[in-house]
Amino acid sequence: MIRPFKALFVVIFSSLLAVPALADQPSITWPAGWEVQALPETSPQVSRQRAVKNDADGNQVMVMELTMSQVEAGHQVNVPGVLLEMRKSIQKDFFQGGYQSVCNKVHPAKLGALDALETTCTITENGRHVLSQTLVAAVGADKAYVLSYAGQAEVYKASADEIVAARNSLKL
Repeated sequence: MIRPFKALFVVIFSSLLAVPALADQPSITWPAGWEVQALPETSPQVSRQRAVKNDADGNQVMVMELTMSQVEAGHQVNVPGVLLEMRKSIQKDFFQGGYQSVCNKVHPAKLGALDALETTCTITENGRHVLSQTLVAAVGADKAYVLSYAGQAEVYKASADEIVAARNSLKL
């Protein structure tokens, strides 16, 4: 039901970045029972971590991904602009797949200890809520971070405590 995440984060952030290899990797404690997936390295400037929640039949019903990108010295990342572009891309992809999506207003949030911006999209099919996806973006001194999580509507709602725990565990 959940389409694999595209390299959206890599595309958006790699256009902003291009500097030496990443030093400190962020850490996150993934929810118990979730499958942590190894992701291929796409660039020395970008680090991605992902975990998925599967149902009893092994079908992917929820996914969380943390992306860290090195920010070029002196570059000011327009976090609201980046988040809006990511949201627009998600909405376009779902529309092309026959879904409708409505996203809430970008609003302040926290990502680890960093001030962040967040938006959540509700994806429907024929008026029925089928998926929810949240994007959270923040910038530290020299790194940009995006936490994205998405899941089937009921699983997303039922996973709220696991999501909060994972977000609270972030060390960026």
